[in-house]
Amino acid sequence: MSARAVRGAIQVAENSAAAIRAAAARLTSELLVRNALAPERIISLVFSLTRDLTRASPAEAARSLGLSGVPLFCLQEAEIEGSMPRVLRALLTFEAPGPGQPVPVYLDGAESLRPDLFPGS
Repeated sequence: MSARAVRGAIQVAENSAAAIRAAAARLTSELLVRNALAPERIISLVFSLTRDLTRASPAEAARSLGLSGVPLFCLQEAEIEGSMPRVLRALLTFEAPGPGQPVPVYLDGAESLRPDLFPGS
């Protein structure tokens, strides 16, 4: 097996605990599903939030999905003038059994952060 990493992002509807947890759960679930990952293959999961998301930790949502044995880490995204507001990003590192490209996940407007992956977004 070899270690691989995959990125994802989602724009959160509002700065509320419920919205942050729901967005984190959705993003994490999609990363797991689209990459066919079982929790035991996950090495670590790092979340970052823009400065305008302050009401909850996305790690809470990840733990509720059964990732309580996975090292989770949350940090604040660098504040860049003109950047998209209310963005939750994820960097998921996992063990891959063989070749293949990880599938990145960008949701709810965050697709525009990666026009190279999502043309026309």
